[in-house]
Amino acid sequence: MPTLEWIGKDKVVNHHLDVPFRTLEKQYTFAPNGGDDDGNMIIHGDNLDALKALLPMYEGRVKCIYIDPPYNTGSAFEHYDDNLEHSLWLNLMRPRLEILWNLLDSAVGSLWISIDDSEQAYMRVLCDELFGRHNFIAQIVWQKRYSRENRESIGDVHEYVLVYAKDPIHFKETRNLVPMSEEQAKVYKNPNNDPRGRWRPVPMTAQAGHATPDQFYEIKAPGGKVHTPPAGRCWSLSKKTFEELLADGRIYFGKDNNSQPNKIRYLSEVPGVAPWTWWPSDEVGHTDSAKKEIMELFGKSNAFDTPKPESLIERILHIATNPGDLVLDSFLGSGTTVAVAHKM
Repeated sequence: MPTLEWIGKDKVVNHHLDVPFRTLEKQYTFAPNGGDDDGNMIIHGDNLDALKALLPMYEGRVKCIYIDPPYNTGSAFEHYDDNLEHSLWLNLMRPRLEILWNLLDSAVGSLWISIDDSEQAYMRVLCDELFGRHNFIAQIVWQKRYSRENRESIGDVHEYVLVYAKDPIHFKETRNLVPMSEEQAKVYKNPNNDPRGRWRPVPMTAQAGHATPDQFYEIKAPGGKVHTPPAGRCWSLSKKTFEELLADGRIYFGKDNNSQPNKIRYLSEVPGVAPWTWWPSDEVGHTDSAKKEIMELFGKSNAFDTPKPESLIERILHIATNPGDLVLDSFLGSGTTVAVAHKM
């Protein structure tokens, strides 16, 4: 497995172990119930100190961590220095990532990292080294601009979200599906005014390698044509299941009532679709929408220099969490603010 080498790495390997534990001093709360402690926190201070202070309470408990660290792009931002020399940036990130990984739930916890091309490749190798390549889930491409970018030799219109999970198999089993868009749902139609709503035909054959005897049978279409599975294939339904669906009006034989049978699947039965790695701006927002949201909150669009749209964060939390789960952000607009909250 490739590893990164840089000036000062030897000083930050296991540096998180040397960071002293500090006590969090409670000053105020945004809890809606008169200040009762509900476990939600916004912590001001060095985020490395804050993360270390969270370990005794939250190690192995956080369901989802999202971070939007400095991209090291060559410009100094008001809220954190984003003009760090490359080795300094790596020295900044490594100990924080190590603590974040320890805070994650060992079974279903996932870490989501916003990054752009300036440091994406290095962040990927650094995370592979720290977390193991087998814990890599995906590299999501977010379309941050919807209009053409003409200022560069090749227009920069996207960023990335790297995703790692403590247990990839368990994460796949428990992550949530995303709602189907109308573009994806357009294959569901209702040409026969079915009272159960829009539907689409689904082929009902499968590879015959592991088939059982009751997956080989003749099917007579209403128009009289007899169908058997093609060579090397079987029916995906047992004969008993097929007959039940046929009686329920859930088998489609084409417009001529003689075509190879298909199972009818209704749109109302589709819980969602598996997330994929292309997140277009019309689904999860873009930089312009993010700036408008900041304007509504703070009365000015430059309160944060690189805000992310709410719909992008909502998509991440929808996939990775359920109500009541702990969520953490350790770069909440700066390197000196950490937020821990339960998803509503």
